[in-house]
Order: sequence, then C-alpha cells, then structure tokens
Amino acid sequence: MSQTNKFPSEIVELPSKGLLYPQDSPLASGKLEMKYMTAKEEDILTNQNFIERGVVIDKLLQALIVDKKVEYNTLLIGDKNALLIAARILGYGKDYEFSYGTGKEVIDLSLLNNKTVDEDQFKDGKNEFEWKAPATGTVIKFKLLTHGDEQKVQTEVKGLQKINKESSAELSTRLKYMILAVDGSEDTKEIREFVDNRFLARDSREFRKHIEKISPDVDMTFYPEDVEEGVSIPIGVTFLWPDANI
Repeated sequence: MSQTNKFPSEIVELPSKGLLYPQDSPLASGKLEMKYMTAKEEDILTNQNFIERGVVIDKLLQALIVDKKVEYNTLLIGDKNALLIAARILGYGKDYEFSYGTGKEVIDLSLLNNKTVDEDQFKDGKNEFEWKAPATGTVIKFKLLTHGDEQKVQTEVKGLQKINKESSAELSTRLKYMILAVDGSEDTKEIREFVDNRFLARDSREFRKHIEKISPDVDMTFYPEDVEEGVSIPIGVTFLWPDANI
C-alpha cells in the first residue's frame, strides 16, 4: 500500500501491460494507481442521477484513479475490467459472494489472473491488427474497443431503437466501430456496407472468436464442483453494492 496525497492507494496491473497505448499516455506504463474507496466514493454509488444515466460505475472509477491526466475514454475494455475488480477489492475486500445454482459461491477476487495472450502480436502503442476471413479471404484491419468506443456504440444502438423499437443491431454496430479497413479501404460508408451486406455469418463468428482470443482482459472464470469446464463469475448488484437487499 502506498500513500499519495494523504490517502492510501494501490498499483493496478493492466491486462494490456500498456502495449496498446501511445507512449505519451500515462496508460503506456501498464500500471495505474487507484485510491481506496471512502464514504465520499460511496456517495457516487448512491447518486440517483448517475444510476439513471447508467454512468455510476464510470464515475466511481474516474474518482478512484489517482492520475487525473488519464484519458478515461481511451481505456481498453479489458483494462477497465481490471480497474472494476480493483475498485471492488479496495472498497469492500477481496471476497465476493454470489448465488450459483441453488447455493452460494465465494470467490477471492485477488486471486484472479489476467488472460494469457500472445504479446508478440502487439505493436507498441498501436491498437491495430489484421485478420483474414477464412471463408471469403477478405482482409480486415481492426482495433480493440475502448470505453469511448463502447459509449458511441451504445448511443447509436439507442438511437436505432428509438426509430425501431424492435431493432437489435448491437452486434453489427460494434463491428462497425471495431473495423478500420476492409481490403485496404478505410472508407466508413464501405465498412458499414460490408458489415451489413457482405460479412458472412461464418466469418463474423470466427472474427469474434479471434477478438476474444487476442483481447487483454481479466480471466473471470471459476470452477464449481459440479461443472467440468469453467464458468464466468457473474457481476451482479452485490459486486459494488455488497449490502444490496436482493
């Protein structure tokens, strides 16, 4: 535990190790200092305005990050997940109890590890990758989504739902923000047309599997006694509100 500006803090290791951020970003170090949660931050968790707007977790994480030069919108989703885990530990401890099946499970969050990914695929400071579709041979240049990208995706999806309440375009919208070029063309209109009309389902599925494989993140898997394969730890209401009456 370190002491910064008279409050206790901890250093959080980012799953990306900072390899996908520009060198002039504080995130390029692969580490981030976070302060322990206090009653002041608990006020954020109960702020009805933040809750209604769906920004309460982001407001909390921003308050806990010590270095205010960090551009929160540039955080990769996997790195943001690591901060969320750290916030829970620094706020209410490492033991997380949740319902599973007909009983309860308790997980020690401090024992969670970051996913193992091939770091050779990362070019220092460049969030950019290339993938070839197995069915069509289409070459796709893409990036891993950041918090800012996810916000844009959600805004667009909500806009589409206002036009058509039955719209469920989240998957395709996310792909449109992720893909940077198709067969060398970076034209936004062409990328969107490709996703809507030419990105075969079999290739889309393989692409999403590839994204999952290469994305730095926290391994949120636990192994209950009655299941051979791992199960994802559910992030429920009690994760950041352990006293919630549910």
